[in-house]
Amino acid sequence: MKWFKRTEKGIQTDTNKKRNTPHGLWVKSPKGEFVDSDSIELKNNFYITPQDGFHIKIGSAEYFEILFDDNKFEELFDHIVSSDPIEFVDAIPYKDRLKNTQKKTGLKEAIRIGVGDVYGKKLVVAAMDFKFIGGSLGSAMGERIARSISYSITHRIPFMIISKSGGARMQEGAFSLMQLAKVCSQLNLLSEAKIPFISLLTDPTMGGITASFGMLGDINIAEPSATIGFAGRRVIEGMGARDFPEDFQTSEYLMDNGFLDYIIDRKNLKQNISLFLKILFYNQQEENKA
Repeated sequence: MKWFKRTEKGIQTDTNKKRNTPHGLWVKSPKGEFVDSDSIELKNNFYITPQDGFHIKIGSAEYFEILFDDNKFEELFDHIVSSDPIEFVDAIPYKDRLKNTQKKTGLKEAIRIGVGDVYGKKLVVAAMDFKFIGGSLGSAMGERIARSISYSITHRIPFMIISKSGGARMQEGAFSLMQLAKVCSQLNLLSEAKIPFISLLTDPTMGGITASFGMLGDINIAEPSATIGFAGRRVIEGMGARDFPEDFQTSEYLMDNGFLDYIIDRKNLKQNISLFLKILFYNQQEENKA
């Protein structure tokens, strides 16, 4: 039995023929504002909500498009993918989780490496993707970063990491933790070669990433209101720690306490990165040639 039939203005669509709202059509910012996430409008606004300036989470593809001139870049080391070194099994085997995630996201790993021009100046960018197992650091990510640093040293190109991660990947055990030391060691070689490293922390950057190479940049920058820390706030408070201020573990809190050099709106990211590259590296290179 039909309980109602819509006949006003000629509308007679049966309930079983209705269309569901596509996933992602609406974006909710922390302030509760609802924004129509029209892809063209958001893209043109650098994926920032116009009502309150909330920076929507984006991945490597979007960051490459924002940073590289005409979105032209060469992708490096995409053949390096995760294995299953300890044959880990939780809800499902880790090897199956990897296959499912690769199929679902279209990504091979939780980080991509691109080299291209930023206003005509070369830059190697390692950008994490949170949708790939929380952007977690595994052996493949560590190896991709390490090789990209070696590439920067060999070709004398500045290096940048865009962090968006929950920390080390538990499914790889100690193999994932070893990557922290490996990457930091490579960054030391980059520093000895006098090639700058820019670290961009986005929402969220947690765990070992924050505690290691995420904070080792020659310039450490973050997006507005990004969550940045080691253990989660509820974990810390659950251990009997004192109450923390409302903005605890935000980029603004870290900036006020000396952990960051700048907080940069995504609209101004490319312009500021270009300025850093000139000041830290390319102006000196041009002077040496002269």
